Amino acid sequence: MLKVNNIDVYYGAIHAIKDVSLEVPDGEIVTLIGSNGAGKSTTLHTISGLIKPKNGSIIFEDKDIAGMPAHKIVGMGLCQVPEGRHVFANMTVMENLELGAYLRSDKAGIEEDMKKIFDKFPRLLERKNQISGEQQMLAMGRALMSRPRLLLLDEPSMGLAPLLVKEIFNIIKEINESGTTVLLVEQNANMALSIADKAYVLETGRIALAGTAQELASSEAVRKAYLGG
Repeated sequence: MLKVNNIDVYYGAIHAIKDVSLEVPDGEIVTLIGSNGAGKSTTLHTISGLIKPKNGSIIFEDKDIAGMPAHKIVGMGLCQVPEGRHVFANMTVMENLELGAYLRSDKAGIEEDMKKIFDKFPRLLERKNQISGEQQMLAMGRALMSRPRLLLLDEPSMGLAPLLVKEIFNIIKEINESGTTVLLVEQNANMALSIADKAYVLETGRIALAGTAQELASSEAVRKAYLGG
């Protein structure tokens, strides 16, 4: 579904992403793990059109989207849940969700999806008229309202209590099982590898390791560096 080929990204003179290639097969969960500052979020921002790569290609469903405006990429079915949630704090839960569907005009479909979001996230239904509560769930619900075929998730567990982390990862699995492909960036490598099919390790802007999530979870180098043992 997604093929990133040899992309390089610079911030001024800093070479942040170096010759990165990765693949996300249709229907799978692929995770990108690595320490802080390794370039994980930059990679997602480049895929979703927020940053333009210096070179390389990003093929989403047979179209090169490298350098395409972000809103056009959302319209093609690729949507990102950003690190830090970025929900609209002065809007209600309902208004945030409606905004997720801003490119759509199928009223019945939007209503149906809204019902599915509330089924998946009952706490959002309880707070639908309140100002943007349950931010991680709301950010995920808002992205799902665009009906993405590929969902990019940037650090979904950040700042959440352990019980909520478990819940969020269960929801990511459900989203995948109901037909959405997922590319997940996550510092909690244990949790990410437990639900992923494939995994990549990013170190200082380069892919250092790649394989099935199982292979990486049992790799001694990965265990020592990212899994606390």
